[in-house]
Amino acid sequence: MGPDSSQEPQTISQVGEFNLIDRVTAGREQSPGTLLGPGDDAAVLAAPDGRVVASTDVLVEHVHFRFDWSTPHQVGRKAVAVNLSDINAMGAVPTGLLVGLGCPPDTPAAVVDQLADGLWEEAQRVGVGIVGGDMVTAPALTVSITVLGDLQGRAPVTRSGARPGDVVAVAGRLGWSAAGLAVLGRGFRSPVAVVGAHRVPEPPYGAGPQAAVAGATSMVDTSDGLLADLGHIATASQVAIDLRTDQVEIPQRLVEVASALGADARHWVLTGGEDQALIATFPANRPVPPDFREIGVVAEGSGVTIDGADYEGSTGWEHWR
Repeated sequence: MGPDSSQEPQTISQVGEFNLIDRVTAGREQSPGTLLGPGDDAAVLAAPDGRVVASTDVLVEHVHFRFDWSTPHQVGRKAVAVNLSDINAMGAVPTGLLVGLGCPPDTPAAVVDQLADGLWEEAQRVGVGIVGGDMVTAPALTVSITVLGDLQGRAPVTRSGARPGDVVAVAGRLGWSAAGLAVLGRGFRSPVAVVGAHRVPEPPYGAGPQAAVAGATSMVDTSDGLLADLGHIATASQVAIDLRTDQVEIPQRLVEVASALGADARHWVLTGGEDQALIATFPANRPVPPDFREIGVVAEGSGVTIDGADYEGSTGWEHWR
């Protein structure tokens, strides 16, 4: 936990910028690759590969999270998880995080303490730390995370390498976050496992490098939804992808929740985003890694189909749509 706010000023405007930075960074453990951590004008990280993978995501209160649905600790974990997932999807391993935090002056200092605990907890799951960042005044609490990564001598696995004849496979959960969002939207707070999947995703950390070593030809994480992200691969690779429904698992728990809400569990699995699963394509003559399960095939053409037919309806999340 962070410092005991009961003995200190209760809002960040009273705590002050530099004291707030100390609260977020003091006493935290950095990875061995951090040559110079927080406290100077910039951090210095080792880059053994000679290349640096970088990705940024921004989470804004009332757009990406709500504090009546999630605790600050959960928001912190989610902010880091969605960024680590992007590094994972390139076949790389993370080396450090930069955090940009904007919040109103009357934000309780305890909220930042709990948020920081969540950021650090998720980062430590992959053995990295927060090496620097910035804090500013903002009209709504905003968390921007930049994750840096290392390819360990491998080529990056992009969205553009899928080839006709490849198999499509997925690692991680599908549809759980969408189901959790639907439950919260109806005013419920259970089932806990489903709601928790929306509050804090569980990316298959390590599956990205595993896929790269196994010869993955393309890869993407499910930020926007299975069909939408398959579409990203199909467009970038200029191929067609056919999803086989007999290979796509619909978890029984989601079926039960959908039945209770009058919803469609299959739709959650096909279009729900924010599970941060990994979708990858592999040559048909090579075994799919153990963390992955086959769900479709790549062919000549364009677009994404399901059992050879077009999918009617929204395929996933898109900002400003």
